[in-house]
Amino acid sequence: MYNNWSLDILYRGIDDENLAKDMTRFENLISLFGKAVAELDKNDAAKTLRRVIEVKEELTVLVRSLAGYFGLRRATDSADSEGASYQTKISAMVASTTKDNVIFEKFAGELENLEEIIASDELLSQYEFYFEEIKNDISHKMSDEAEALFAKMNISGGKAWGDLFSHLTSTVKVDYNGETTSLSAIRGLADSEDPAVRKAAFEAEIACYDKIKDSIAFSLNSIKAQVNLEAELRGYEDPLAMTLDQSRMKKETLDAMFEAMREAMPAFRRYLRHKAKLLGYENGLPWYEILAPMGKAGSESFTVEEAHKYLVEHFSSFAPDLAEMVDQAFKEEWIDFYPRAGKRGGAFCSNLPFVRQSRILTNFSGSFGSVVTLAHELGHAYHGQQIQTHRPLNTGYTMPVAETASNFNELIIVNDAIAKSEGEEKIQLIESQIQDSTQIIVDIYSRFLFEDEVIRRRKDTFLYASDLEKIMINAQKEAYGEGLDPDCLHPYMWCCKSHYYSAGLSYYNFPYAFGGLFSRGLYAKYLEEGESFLPKYRELLRATTVGTVESVAAIAGIDLTRPEFWRESLKTITDQIETFIAETSK
Repeated sequence: MYNNWSLDILYRGIDDENLAKDMTRFENLISLFGKAVAELDKNDAAKTLRRVIEVKEELTVLVRSLAGYFGLRRATDSADSEGASYQTKISAMVASTTKDNVIFEKFAGELENLEEIIASDELLSQYEFYFEEIKNDISHKMSDEAEALFAKMNISGGKAWGDLFSHLTSTVKVDYNGETTSLSAIRGLADSEDPAVRKAAFEAEIACYDKIKDSIAFSLNSIKAQVNLEAELRGYEDPLAMTLDQSRMKKETLDAMFEAMREAMPAFRRYLRHKAKLLGYENGLPWYEILAPMGKAGSESFTVEEAHKYLVEHFSSFAPDLAEMVDQAFKEEWIDFYPRAGKRGGAFCSNLPFVRQSRILTNFSGSFGSVVTLAHELGHAYHGQQIQTHRPLNTGYTMPVAETASNFNELIIVNDAIAKSEGEEKIQLIESQIQDSTQIIVDIYSRFLFEDEVIRRRKDTFLYASDLEKIMINAQKEAYGEGLDPDCLHPYMWCCKSHYYSAGLSYYNFPYAFGGLFSRGLYAKYLEEGESFLPKYRELLRATTVGTVESVAAIAGIDLTRPEFWRESLKTITDQIETFIAETSK
């Protein structure tokens, strides 16, 4: 307990006989799936569709178990060669089902009386939204053969380039203070209380990219070229349109959010320039000071045991079922806590709804920020708990709503801490929250601008590392404006953010802004409505897998396509900025 996570609920290791059995069953299910698809019959559509769905459910659960297990293993051990071999094999086997899956979706989507067929069968009726999406996606399908070929080529294409990025960033050696450290470790010093450490760590980080930037540039170019090709072949206007469709999100919603964000940028820039002056800078804030702590943090340092108790106590006052799940996560080894060689940096939560659990990776340091990170990832787990009663094909939510419960959890913990603090500690907590908001609003906007330009230019140009550096600097200048020192920006943010390196998941930036602002709007409703909000909140989370982002928000009476909602959420941040400036100007 309180060290590494346990994956025994999936498999006990490579030698687990259940793993061997499941790999064999995987092969058999692929065969059964193909047979069921081949037997699809318009004259007996309900029965034959049901058979495909039954096999597809079983196949989906098994793939998630196998792929989840090896993905989690490798997250804590990048040198796990056996796990890598299994991952490659599993990916190839999944890709082999693509053609049959396309045939099935085209058959279902082209049925003229699909709604009537679905309503006639109890199982199929539970997949009303699933089939609705299939019908809407028909126009974006390639031929059966092209879909199958594209999926297979992705293994040695986009996925392989993404794997290269992960390998390079997890293994690059960073020279710091006469010693060698890792990229994740050196980036972890960005919020050090010692300004000399922050500056030296930044310089060491920037220097290390010379070793890998050219290879990573090839990775990024290759992935974005594939994304452009896929969008074209699927008949989308561009990859952004494809991403919004995959996100079940209207362009009007994205435009409304960005409109409100751009209006709020001057407030964030005032905050950054004010912070710069407090730290002794006259020309805006140097990049390496963005995460500099302000005020005086509480002297409290948390052990994992203390974090466990703290989170259970705080969530109990909000939602008892959340507190119970948090207690279970700590006690039943859902969490891998501490950094170590070969373990990836940062934090994530992997929901495993088919076993009604989740697994959380973090790099716990004992700081209050580490406790907040745990709260964030446990929010994802709580989201997973709400969707686990859905049928297997109804458990996938999209990027924008993915950060809702996690950010909501953060607000519960941090706002409570602010309310109970005073003096320098209160200043520190307020500034820390503003700092986080600056990351998900201003920095995320710069990342969006960067990726959007890279995708557009990659259509007919290869972008070398020097080109990518210029694009990133320009994006940071546009987003941060006069808030940052123009002579000390970060030209290599594209080298350290994994969000750019998935061929199947483009623009993994704006969902963070969406999640942060959406959760703030929901939190305001909770403060207004009290306990009566909780059933609505749970219903909203559960609906994320079977609705659009707009229909999900409507459960709470929110219209996402209008800037007003986003402005109100942003005002909660800009009000904090004004409080911080006023309190630190005395």
